Parts: sequence; structure tokens; C-alpha cells
Amino acid sequence: MSTAMEGKKKDSRKQSSGAAFQWLSGIVLTIGGLFFLLPFFWMITSSFKPEGEIVQIPPTFWPESFTMHNFTYLFNNMKFDVYFKNTLIIVLFSYIGLLLNALAGFGFAKYDFKGRNALFVLVLATMMIPSQVTMIPVYLILNSLGLTNTMTGIVLPGLVGAFAIFLFRQFMSTIPTELLEATRLDGASEYRIFAQIVLPITKPILAVQAILTFIGGWNSFLWPLIIANDESLYTLSVGLSLLKGQYAANFGLQMAGATFMVVPVILLFTYFQKHIIENFSISGMK
Repeated sequence: MSTAMEGKKKDSRKQSSGAAFQWLSGIVLTIGGLFFLLPFFWMITSSFKPEGEIVQIPPTFWPESFTMHNFTYLFNNMKFDVYFKNTLIIVLFSYIGLLLNALAGFGFAKYDFKGRNALFVLVLATMMIPSQVTMIPVYLILNSLGLTNTMTGIVLPGLVGAFAIFLFRQFMSTIPTELLEATRLDGASEYRIFAQIVLPITKPILAVQAILTFIGGWNSFLWPLIIANDESLYTLSVGLSLLKGQYAANFGLQMAGATFMVVPVILLFTYFQKHIIENFSISGMK
């Protein structure tokens, strides 16, 4: 009896110590998270403050004089509406490229054709070449085609990518071939199999690639700056760089521009993070 009682006491001590450790870890992580969120909170609230309130001492964390002047000035005087439209076009075509990457990954994973492995190795080999190395050759090719200073020249080089094809191919290789064969026997076309069977199964990878694709398109800076000479083709990142150069002393405008760039990425990541965790949890249970 005494041994059993001692064992129960040890178990209760372990449980209490484990609960205390979890509480302590939660408190530490919460405090650390608040410190990481503080700059974002300051950036967002400062974008709604007048310039005098931003630089006043002591600072105010919440706007005393709430104003939308910084945002209206960006769109009315800094052509941020044009930059926003161009960025949305790049993001839209990036998602079209995401579909093409998924199709390529499906082809490499589930179709047996001559030279498949060699072609896939060639695709992977392009990942070893930095994008900065290929910028000049790509620019010369687009210039010979008359596509410089055009939206087509901006979106075309980044339409597909080896890394996305690799991820889709690796994930789609785990889909049972018997499932696809059974669907073919039911009379489904290859496009229907891809749309109704393959894409729903690859939802976790689609969520990951949706985030990466949006971030890549939303933050497009170097290539649009190189290929476009017309300011009407600039993106938000280029516009934010111009804002930093022209209005370096106007902190309100810079905070508003940075907020407009960062908040959509945070919201999209927060939304898709739920789907990523949920689908990976289901995959692990299977």
C-alpha cells in the first residue's frame, strides 16, 4: 500500500510540475509575442495619426486625433492606386502560374512519358541558379521580343517556378494511382480528375503555395524596377521605395504605406495558417 501511495504522490507531483511549466511557458511566450507585435501595432496606429502627434514626446500609442489624411494623400498624390492595380495584376497572374505549377507537378507525378526523370532533374537544376544571374539574359530576351516596359514582361518570367513544381510533384506522388484509375473507369476526363480529385487532396500544399505566391507577387520590387521605365507600371514595393526617398521626413506617410503593404500579408497568412494546420493534422491521422 505504501508503495502505491508513493507512486500516486510522484505522479501528482509530475502532473503539477508539468502544469506549472505549461503555465510558465505560456506566460513567457505571450510576453514575447506582445513584444514582437508592438512594432506592428505602433506602425498601424501611427498611420492614422497626424504628423505632429507621431513625433511628440511622450508618444501616444492610440491616436488622439484620428485621421485618414495619410492614406488619402498616398492614393490621391502618390499614385498608390496605380501601384495597387499593378500589384493586383501581378498577384492574379501569379495564381495562374500556381495552377500551371500544379499541372506540371501532376504530370511529373502520375504520367509516365519518355524522358520524364531527365526533364524533372533539369527543372530541379534551375533551382541552383540564382535569379540575379538570369536577370540580364531574361531582360535581353524580353527586349528582343519587344516586351520591356510592359505588364507582360513583368509577369511572364515569374509565371512558373521549379520549387513549386517540386513540392506539387512530391505531394501528388503519394496519391494512390488506383484512385485515379477508378475515376478514369467511371468515365472522368483527365481535367476532371485533376480538378475534382487531385486538387482537393493537395489542399495543404495549395495553402502553402498560395501564401508564398501572394507574398512573392505582393512584394515584387526588383524585376518591375528593372523591366519597367514607365511609372504607371510600378508596383507597391517600388512606390514605397519612392515614398521613402521623396518623403523621408514624413513619418505618417511612410507608416501608412508600410501598413498598406504589411496588413494584407498578415491577414492572408492568418487565414491560410488555419487550413495548413488542419489539413496536416488530418494527413497525420490518416
